[in-house]
Amino acid sequence: MFADFEALEIDTGKARIFARRAGSGPGLLLLHGFPQTHLMWRDVAPGLARDFTVVCADLRGYGQSSCPPSAADHAPYAKRAMAADLVVLMETLGFRRFMVAGHDRGGRVAYRLALDHPDRVEKLAVLDIIPTADAWDRADARLALGYWPWSLLAQPEPLPETMLAAAADTVVDNALSGWGSAPEVFPPGIRQAYVDALRDPAHIHAICEEYRAAACLDREHDQADREAGRRIACPVLALWSEHGALAEWYAQEGGPSALWRNWADDVSSGALPGGHFFPEEAPIETAATLDAFFSGR
Repeated sequence: MFADFEALEIDTGKARIFARRAGSGPGLLLLHGFPQTHLMWRDVAPGLARDFTVVCADLRGYGQSSCPPSAADHAPYAKRAMAADLVVLMETLGFRRFMVAGHDRGGRVAYRLALDHPDRVEKLAVLDIIPTADAWDRADARLALGYWPWSLLAQPEPLPETMLAAAADTVVDNALSGWGSAPEVFPPGIRQAYVDALRDPAHIHAICEEYRAAACLDREHDQADREAGRRIACPVLALWSEHGALAEWYAQEGGPSALWRNWADDVSSGALPGGHFFPEEAPIETAATLDAFFSGR
C-alpha cells in the first residue's frame, strides 16, 4: 500500500498532521471518514496520482495525526479547526489552491474548507454525506439507529470514550459490516489498522470531541452560513452509495443532489456501486469518477 507515496508530518501550528504524497500536477487532497484513516484511499490514490499531486491526510485526532487539547465548547474539533489544519498542510506542500475530496467525516471537513476558504478550493467532491445542519434538521429514528456514532459519540464524556476503549474491535466490525458494504471488502490488515487507531485513549477522546462538535458547533456554523446566504463557490461533485441510505432517506427532498444545490450553484452528482464505504468497495469506479471531475474530462 502507498508504495510510491512519501510519508510526511506537517506541523500546522495547532496540530501535527500525518499525510502521504505522490504524483505531480495540481494538488488533490483526499480526506477519510470514521472509523477509517488515510488508508481508505489505498486503492484510489495511486490512479489519481497519474494526473495530480495526491495528498492523503489523517484528520486531526485520527490515525497518525496528533490530538490537540480540546475545550469546553469542543471548538478544537469543529470542522472549522480541522479545515484550517489542511489549508496550512497544503500551502506547506506548495499548493495555495487545490482540489479536495472527502468521504464521511472527511467530506464534512472538505465542504467546511470550501465555505471558510473559498480562495483555496478549486473543486470539491463530497462522498456519501449531506450537509451537517441538513442531516440534524431531518434526523429521525433511522439516523439514530443506522448511524449510531452521531448520537452515541456525541454524549458527554466519559461514556462514549469508555465504550470505545472497551470494544474498539466491535465498534469497527459493526461500522464496516453494518453500513451497506460487504465485510470482505476490508482485508484483515486494514480492519486491524482501523481497530488499532481506535485503541489509543487520546485518539478516542479526540474522535468523540469531533462528534460532539458536529452536534453543536458544526451545526451552528452551517446554520449561520445558510442564514447569511453564504454558498460554496467552486464546482461540487456529490456522490453517494447505490446501496446506502442517502437516496432513500432524502427522496422527498429530491435526493442528496437537491440538498447540495441549496448550498452551491454548480453541482454534479450520482450514485456509485456499493454501500457507505464505496471508495474501498469500488475503488476503480471511484477513482475514475473523481479523475473525470477534477481533470474536467
